Amino acid sequence: MQILGRGLLGKEESDWRRWPNVRSQAPLDSVSIGSWRQAHKAMHLTWLLSAALLGLASCVPIERPKEKQEEETPPEAPDTGLYYHRYLQEVISVLETDGHFREKLQAANAEDIKSGKLSKELDFVSHHVRTKLDELKRQEVSRLRMLLKAKMDATMEQDVQVDHLSLLKQFEHLDPQNQHTFEARDLELLIQAATKDLENYDAAHHEEFKRYEMMKEHERREYLKSLDEEKRREEEAHFEALKKKHKEHPKVNVPGSRDQLKEVWQETDGLDPNEFNPKTFFKLHDTNSDGVLDEQELEALFTKELEKVYDPRNEEDDMLEMEEERLRMREHVMHNVDLNKDRLVTLEEFLKSTQKKEFNEADGWETVEETQVYSEAELQRFEAELAAQQAELGRQAEQLRQQHQELQQRQVELDAQKKEFQQVVLQMEQRKAQKQPEQAPHVGPDGELKFQAQPPHAAPADQTLPPPPESHAGGPALPDAPALQNQVEPLQNQQHHANPVEH
Repeated sequence: MQILGRGLLGKEESDWRRWPNVRSQAPLDSVSIGSWRQAHKAMHLTWLLSAALLGLASCVPIERPKEKQEEETPPEAPDTGLYYHRYLQEVISVLETDGHFREKLQAANAEDIKSGKLSKELDFVSHHVRTKLDELKRQEVSRLRMLLKAKMDATMEQDVQVDHLSLLKQFEHLDPQNQHTFEARDLELLIQAATKDLENYDAAHHEEFKRYEMMKEHERREYLKSLDEEKRREEEAHFEALKKKHKEHPKVNVPGSRDQLKEVWQETDGLDPNEFNPKTFFKLHDTNSDGVLDEQELEALFTKELEKVYDPRNEEDDMLEMEEERLRMREHVMHNVDLNKDRLVTLEEFLKSTQKKEFNEADGWETVEETQVYSEAELQRFEAELAAQQAELGRQAEQLRQQHQELQQRQVELDAQKKEFQQVVLQMEQRKAQKQPEQAPHVGPDGELKFQAQPPHAAPADQTLPPPPESHAGGPALPDAPALQNQVEPLQNQQHHANPVEH
C-alpha cells in the first residue's frame, strides 16, 4: 500500500508553477520557503497513502506512556502542498473504506501503479464508494470552475462567455471530458499528476532557496551603500563576526554514515553505541512498521546533526537554511541508499548501504554556508532582473500618478458644471415662486378646486356680448324678438274672429 504514495504529491494551491494559464505571477522571493518545506515533509505518497489507509497513524516516540497515547488524538494528515490537496485526501479516505481496493493496494508495486493497473481495480469497488467518488469529483469540478471564473473576471471584461470545458483541460489531475463520474481514468490521472509534481519539487525548492539567498545578499549590499564609511565598516565587521560564530559548531557527520547513525542510536534511542546493529536500527525507526523508511522517517534521523549548526535563538542562524540543509541530507541518503529510486528505503537496501566503504570512512559534511549556492555572475543577473522590475514598477507608478492628476482635473471641471446647474435650477425655482400668487386657483378646505361663476351685472365694462348668430345650422338667420311679436299678434286676432261661439 505504501507504493501508491510515491506519486500523489506536488505543490500547494498558491504555487504558480502548478497553474498553467491560471497561475499567479507573484515573484519567487515572495513565496515562503518555510511553508514550502513544511509541505514537502508530507509530500511522499507512500507515507500519505499508508497513513490514510492505516487510519492516519502518526509516528510516536519509543516507550511513550499509555496514558498519553489514550489522551492524544491522531493528528490530521499534513498538507501535501498540492492545489488539489483536499480532493486527494477525500478520494483516499473513500477508497480506503473498500476492502477489495485495500487488498489490491497492499499487493501492488510501482509498475502496477504507473501502468494504470491499480486504477482499473476501481471498477470492482462497491456501489456506495463509487457514488461518493462521483460526488467528490463533481465538487472538485465546481471548485475549479469558480477558480477559473475568478481568474477570468480579474483579467477580462464582464459578461464574457467562458468555455469551461476548454479551460478545465489545463488541470491534469482529473478527466475534464467526464465531469460527473469518477472513473479509473481519474485515479490514473491523479497519480500521474502528483508523481510529476514530486519529481520536480526538489529542483524547484533548490532554485527558490538560491533566489532567497541572492535576495538576502542583495539587500545587505544595498543597505551598506546607504551608510557612511564608518557605519559601513562597523556593519561589515559585525557581519563577518556572525559568519565566524556560525561556523563554530561541532563536526557534522555525513548523513547515513556509521558515525551519524550511531549518534542517533546513542542519544535518541538511548542504546549502547558499542552494540550498534543496523537491522535493529532500521526496525526502531520504521515508526509505522510498513517495512520501509520513507522520506519523513529519514529526515527525522538528521535532527541531531542539524541542532549542531542551527539554533533559532541565535542571530547568525537562518532557519530557512536549516530546512535547505535537511533537504540536502535526505537527498544524499536517497542517492546512495535508494537503489531502485522509488523514494523508499527497504531493509535490504539499508543493509547493503552499511557494507559500502563510504559508510565506515565518511568525512565531515559540508553545510550550506560552506558550499557555493550561487555565483557572482548569477547574483549580477538577479540584480539586473530586480532593477528591470523596479523600473517597470516605476513606469507604472508614473502612469498611475498622471491618471490621478487627470482624474483630479476632471473632478474640478465636473464640480464647476454641477455648481452652474445648481444655480440655474435655483433661478428657475425663484421665477416659478414669483408667478404662483397671480395664477393660484381657488381651493377648498380639502384642497379641491372651486369654480366661481361671474353674474351678468358683474361682467367687466369692457366686455361686450357676442352679436346674435346670423345662421343656424347653415339655414337662414332667425329674426329678433320685436319682429316675432309683430307677427304673432295678427295671428291671434284672426283666430278670435274665426271662433265667435267660444268667445
